[in-house]
Amino acid sequence: MSIDVVDLRSFYSQRLGAVARHFVGRSIRKHWTDTRNMRVLGIGYPGPYLGLFREEAERCLAFMPAAQGVVKWPTVRPTLSALVDELELPLPDAAVDRVLLVHALEMSQNATALLREVWRVLASGGQLLTVVPNRRGLWARMDTTPFGHGRPYSRPQITSLMREAWFTPVSWSEALYVPPIERGWFLRAATAWERAGGAISAPFAGVHIVEATKQVYRAIPARREKRKLVPALKPALAPAPRGIREAL
Repeated sequence: MSIDVVDLRSFYSQRLGAVARHFVGRSIRKHWTDTRNMRVLGIGYPGPYLGLFREEAERCLAFMPAAQGVVKWPTVRPTLSALVDELELPLPDAAVDRVLLVHALEMSQNATALLREVWRVLASGGQLLTVVPNRRGLWARMDTTPFGHGRPYSRPQITSLMREAWFTPVSWSEALYVPPIERGWFLRAATAWERAGGAISAPFAGVHIVEATKQVYRAIPARREKRKLVPALKPALAPAPRGIREAL
């Protein structure tokens, strides 16, 4: 079940949402350090994170699924967001260089079909970056945040899903080790939580951040079996009956 866009906007306007935006955005930026002259597409609710690339990339677009709803993005400039059918994106094949999925994969009714549609619009050699809730994390267990809605994933589940949709995971990171508790002393210690969790590779991070590349296969022509030609029999006249021969 998809979460409403109003709830997403409300979450990121709160202190806990600002903390999530900071740490998840920092991890996203470590994966994509340079997007100059690239076309970047965000799907789901990518607005809080696409701003990292808006001034650098050739163009940035935000596609929000119809079941979720859409808000204007960016808020003070000409809009770059659109309401779409996530399984039929309004783009031609190989149209973008980077795709960012946030609050999208775990909300989709058909995650494999969504990833294959992303595969279609992604250029050869393009990269996909997916932010998904960690099945073992605290954020997936509390529905007071958007990461507590939809289906969370483990690493093996994401790997299997990516491969089924013709993507190859190439790098991983985690974020949101801080518990999703909106209290002052928890939020003030958020940086310490992130450092400690990252240092020991703790399994309870709130989200997985997975970078994957598009698999491009060369078409292999089908082999045709050689047919054995059977010689056709030549037509032959049947001999006339004896009585007829004598009459002739």
